[in-house]
Amino acid sequence: MLEKLGNVKTPVVLVINKIDTVPEKEKLLAIIDAYRKLYPFKEVVPISAATGSNTETLLSVIRKFLPEGPQYFPAEMVTDQPERQIASEIIREKALYLLQDEIPHGIAVEIMSMKKRPDQNMVDVQALIYCEKDSHKGIIIGKHGSMLKKIGTYARQDMERLLGSPIFLQIWVKVKKDWRDSDFLLKNFGYDKKNI
Repeated sequence: MLEKLGNVKTPVVLVINKIDTVPEKEKLLAIIDAYRKLYPFKEVVPISAATGSNTETLLSVIRKFLPEGPQYFPAEMVTDQPERQIASEIIREKALYLLQDEIPHGIAVEIMSMKKRPDQNMVDVQALIYCEKDSHKGIIIGKHGSMLKKIGTYARQDMERLLGSPIFLQIWVKVKKDWRDSDFLLKNFGYDKKNI
């Protein structure tokens, strides 16, 4: 692959990951030196994604070499997605993160209701997590509701940061067999068939 870099006209940065697995600094320096001899990299950034070591340096190097593009949205606009869609994705993200070893990606989240309380700084959110199997429902809920509570707690914290107000979040779980095979349901949940 490095021989293909000969015609590259833009700066090339080499990122070496997993430096936490090379305890001897001399070995790491030898690895960096070997790569520098193969190609004149503009920067070499050794990092450890697992420990976070040197990741801030990597971000500043990336910023240094990225060209500034046009501004497509106003500066205060964070996203073009509606808050309901973001809220559903936050809940789905927390569920997938907490259940990564147990549940496949066969879950969807629908925000049933999202209303600001009159005369209060509080938003009530009611959401429904859909899964494809009865066995998945039990795993998502957890023993005595413990997993669902954890999903809700993590999601509520992110939603409060997003909306800038306290959230009262209620989540239910429902089995909807083969929902990923239904174009109507995929569209209803805001998913594209190729991305699910």
